[in-house]
Amino acid sequence: MVLKVAVIGAGPSGLASIKACLDEGLVPTCFESSDDMGGLWKFKEVSEPNRASIYRSLTINISKEMMCYSDFPIPADYPNYMHHSKILKYFRMYAEHFKLLKHIRYQTTVKSVKQTSDYSRTGKWQVVTENRDGQEETRVFDAVICCSGHYTYPNLPLKDFPGIETFEGKYFHSWDYKGPEDMYGKRVVVIGIGNSGGDIAVESSRVAEQVYMSTRRGAWVIRQVSDNGLPVDMKYNTRFVHILFQLFPMNFFNWFGEKKLNAMYDHTMYALKPAHRLFSQIPVINDDLPLKILSGSVIIKPNVSEIRGSTVVFDDGSCVEKVDTIVFATGYGYGFPYLPDNAMYKSGHRMGLYKHVFPPNLEHPTLAVVGFIHALGAIMPQAEMQARWVTRVIKGHKKLPSNKAMIKAVENDTKDMDEHYIVSKLTPLQVDFVSYMDDIAGEIGVRPSLLWLLFTDYPLFKRVLWGPVTAYQYRLMGPGKWEGARRAIFTQFDRMFQPLKTRKLKEEKASIAGRLIKFSLTVMVGGASIYYVHVRSPDTFPTLLSKIRPQTV
Repeated sequence: MVLKVAVIGAGPSGLASIKACLDEGLVPTCFESSDDMGGLWKFKEVSEPNRASIYRSLTINISKEMMCYSDFPIPADYPNYMHHSKILKYFRMYAEHFKLLKHIRYQTTVKSVKQTSDYSRTGKWQVVTENRDGQEETRVFDAVICCSGHYTYPNLPLKDFPGIETFEGKYFHSWDYKGPEDMYGKRVVVIGIGNSGGDIAVESSRVAEQVYMSTRRGAWVIRQVSDNGLPVDMKYNTRFVHILFQLFPMNFFNWFGEKKLNAMYDHTMYALKPAHRLFSQIPVINDDLPLKILSGSVIIKPNVSEIRGSTVVFDDGSCVEKVDTIVFATGYGYGFPYLPDNAMYKSGHRMGLYKHVFPPNLEHPTLAVVGFIHALGAIMPQAEMQARWVTRVIKGHKKLPSNKAMIKAVENDTKDMDEHYIVSKLTPLQVDFVSYMDDIAGEIGVRPSLLWLLFTDYPLFKRVLWGPVTAYQYRLMGPGKWEGARRAIFTQFDRMFQPLKTRKLKEEKASIAGRLIKFSLTVMVGGASIYYVHVRSPDTFPTLLSKIRPQTV
């Protein structure tokens, strides 16, 4: 039987969902309210209501190998940290390669999604859409995948800033920021120290008379350029590091990471140091902010307590006079206004979804949310993983637990986030990137087995253990296996280096001592893993050895 699926939104999550539907033999129809695909990454000179918005200079802070889809590497000559125009080109290449565009209906807004009259029996949904001419259309789908994101509704908490109505200058949310053109010679206050706030403060400081950055809690600031010039995520977002996080107490890693960051620039001296520990919240990724602070172009201030005309007063009693512009980089709210109230489950102050995907309170697993997640990693591979799982559930290949079990899991997630992370009530979505990817991969049956690789493909084992956790690892085995995954893993650093090879130089050979240290650590971790598995499950190795079929290259 042909199953029809409505996909809401043609951003990175929507594109991944369309492809996942096609891979499973489902028939997707994607509704996109804009005139083009790309979602957040489609730049427009004027922000459009109820749509994500970016600024002209935006460059992604995730390296290309860590953000691409699992079976479609980004071109080798593309820079490691891409401007939004390059990202949109990549999405277009992806959509054209897998023939996704013909399934997208542009300038079509979803007005409502509700259960059909026979939902209890069929699990179907009625979707009402409106085209650019205002004409409504009602269609019935076997399932709905929501991919409308969580950077759509700017949070502008003016009530928290007494006297804002007296402000004599111009104020706006970072959602409306496109560039620093209107800030030449101005005195600017940026409220909020997230990634957008940091970017806007840095960029505007190049033309403004003075920029002040106000923060309630402070932040840990990390660089995109890591040791030896590698992208920071390719250096540290590895399975080996992830295993260490499971073996040692978090306080150790907080101490070690904070010590390493402070060795570059002391966060106390720079007035950046927050009350929370490093791994309790996703850090700000900004290479330029410390230099701007050191040069005096950006001055860090505490929270704003009051605004008096053109004067901004801070919690410590200090004030800045003759302020021309205030930028509220105060985050975003979220919502799914097209969904019925009974379709969503509330867990504390957050929307509760089973594994951040499925509403746990519905009769049928035919409604899912993809891309509604936040981790120290790109949304593209996470959304793709979610979409692969969702479509297998819709197709009937995978079953979800009972409603009771899912609700219990959601409540446990809420408790876990409250205990381990400092999360905003606006977007309480934070998870650990590798743990979450592995968890969903386990649901699909595509999680790479280090033990299996150790015995059957040692060269690949080394790269999966020591190398970055790129999405290709989840195409090595199981449903959706891609024959090019192994090669993609072996060549990922070649693609990282290629755009840097703009001047030919003689390369130095790796030291023997470094190789010996790495080999010793590999043996130690491998031995510990084998011992751990043997103690927990003595029958594993005899069973594994009896099934081994060495892999050929």
